[in-house]
Amino acid sequence: MRRVVRGLAALDVVIDVVFTSPYQRARQTADLIAEGLSPRPPVVEVAQLAPSTRIGEMLAALPVRPRQRSIALVGHEPSMSELAARLLGTREAVPFKKGAVCCVEVTALPPSTPGTLRWFATPKILRKLGDS
Repeated sequence: MRRVVRGLAALDVVIDVVFTSPYQRARQTADLIAEGLSPRPPVVEVAQLAPSTRIGEMLAALPVRPRQRSIALVGHEPSMSELAARLLGTREAVPFKKGAVCCVEVTALPPSTPGTLRWFATPKILRKLGDS
């Protein structure tokens, strides 16, 4: 995961806050993401990012502030695939492997209109970028 985060840093990804499931592995991943980015974003646990929470409940629970324009969500499958689909306004889940990252642009959370997929990077791509 450290190599994946180095790939994000190589892409100059800036994140204002990292929201994470309270589960230990998700929190560890969120901490790695925060540590690898500059400036370092805060990590905030959101209980509703735990597995088996409904997507609508996840979105409604995110404590997003107006100044936070770029957020990261760290959670579990299949929830993250379903959440990405919801943000994009599609019913088909977005397939995520562990370490995959996508950037979805939305005008509000929860979104009232479909978001736009700006980019999607597999862990393999991000590791290669992080190694260069």
